[in-house]
Amino acid sequence: MRVVVYHKVACLVAALISIGLLVNTAMATEEVVASGCSYDGRSLVINGKRELVFSGSIHYTRSQPDMWPDLLKKSREGGLNAISTYVFWNVHEPEPGKFDFSGQNDLAQFIKLAQKNGMFVILRVGPFIQAEWNHGGLPYWLREVPDMTFRTNNEPFKRHMEKFVSKVVDEMNKDKLFASQGGPIILFQIENEYNNVAATFKEEGTKYIHWAANMALNLSTGVPVIMCKQNDAPGAVIPTCNGRNCGDTYVPVHSAKPILWTENWTAQYRVFGDPPSQRSAEDLAFSVARFFARSGTMINYYMYHGGTNYGRTGAAFVTTRYYDEAPLDEYGLYKEPKWGHLKDLHHTLRLCRKGLLWGKSSVHSIGKDFEVRVYEKPDENICVAFLANANPKVDGSINFRGTSYYLPRHSISILPDCKTVVYNTQKVNAQHNARTFIVAKQTQQGNE
Repeated sequence: MRVVVYHKVACLVAALISIGLLVNTAMATEEVVASGCSYDGRSLVINGKRELVFSGSIHYTRSQPDMWPDLLKKSREGGLNAISTYVFWNVHEPEPGKFDFSGQNDLAQFIKLAQKNGMFVILRVGPFIQAEWNHGGLPYWLREVPDMTFRTNNEPFKRHMEKFVSKVVDEMNKDKLFASQGGPIILFQIENEYNNVAATFKEEGTKYIHWAANMALNLSTGVPVIMCKQNDAPGAVIPTCNGRNCGDTYVPVHSAKPILWTENWTAQYRVFGDPPSQRSAEDLAFSVARFFARSGTMINYYMYHGGTNYGRTGAAFVTTRYYDEAPLDEYGLYKEPKWGHLKDLHHTLRLCRKGLLWGKSSVHSIGKDFEVRVYEKPDENICVAFLANANPKVDGSINFRGTSYYLPRHSISILPDCKTVVYNTQKVNAQHNARTFIVAKQTQQGNE
């Protein structure tokens, strides 16, 4: 086994050397400083440059503050350059007008730590967030407000929603945390998967979503606003995709807006009685490679670390353990090979950065299940290729530019120079690990 592992590593190093791409892949952890964020039809534009964004969801309310530095450090080591989090209304405003941004609820501190670890932040304010969180994040006292109807063109709901969202923005502005102020926050999400309920409210729902978009755009954030699963996102708001296979399922409708993925589900949350939820590292990597091959430029893993639903914070029947099969498990331990396989993927995609962000794309279908996507900039000798075999059962080979390439079933090979395979989504170099438990003496004594 030891010889096989070393052989794989040696082959990867040789491949990188052969194309002049062997670089120090250890991610720098210098504090990130942004001078602004905007977008064009290709990607987010951060500090005046197009960027690929590799993000992971970590909810500050689902881990203890003393865990945050280690979680963020491991996320950065895993190749991420951004962290995403929801904002939890019922945590921050448990009573009308009484706000709590301290201790485990210290959102600003969590964001500052992400910045110190060299990562941007995607702030998903909602304030309805779902997230398998109690009451979807909405405070229970909202139910006592006269004439209240949630998430529609309802004046009481809009009044309280705008008050809370403005409060969050004020808290971020205090510490200059938006990219427009030199901070790490590059995106601001309003509402959450509204398409799921839009038909219920009909015209009043349409009015509400336009109101929410305009309200968010008029806040003093200076960063782009996003709406997930909202293809008809109004005006300058960017629609984004949630799901397991956005590279196959998402159909962009705005050529002037980038293709962003706000939730790639790394497993699935569990309710009591469910078996452990599994999603293989290979399938997850395939979905990411597919998305970037098809013009996507931002991915966010939901979750990268799921953490713990403390007390009664989880939604009905949802287990205390949340997304334990994420790249970092409930306790912040590496979940291998998922963490390591994705880390290798992120580094490989960075080698493709120039082609993905500035190259001209072309597609070549080779039979029923095989596809080649190429990004080229001939004047700068830039060429990136993605060779895909979508058949879930049958391996195969394809000829690309005079060379035969073997493609395992359900896999994508990435060629940063259109010649050398640096990464295949089915070939895992990361070591496997297993988590074990030792029963505490107190527990043993209690069971005697």
